Amino acid sequence: MKKIPKNTTDYFNILRKIYINPNISQRILSKDLGLSLGKINYCLIALKNKGLIKINNFKKNQNKINYLYLLTRKGMTTKRDLTIRFMKLKMKE
Repeated sequence: MKKIPKNTTDYFNILRKIYINPNISQRILSKDLGLSLGKINYCLIALKNKGLIKINNFKKNQNKINYLYLLTRKGMTTKRDLTIRFMKLKMKE
């Protein structure tokens, strides 16, 4: 299995939320996951740098804070691997 980052749970939860709603805001992610906005921003940048998500903003939109987070093919594979690993751990419990 691939090497899993230290922040596995946070990354997995963020990937899961983005998969469900690509238009989700950092503020909503922060509230839903119980993480600070700074941590959410850090994790999103880390996921982008790892090639797991793409971040697009709506340049023509007057509200410049709207972003779209898309899972890449690598991001989908990582999300799947993390889900399988999580399920295996839960089955052992």
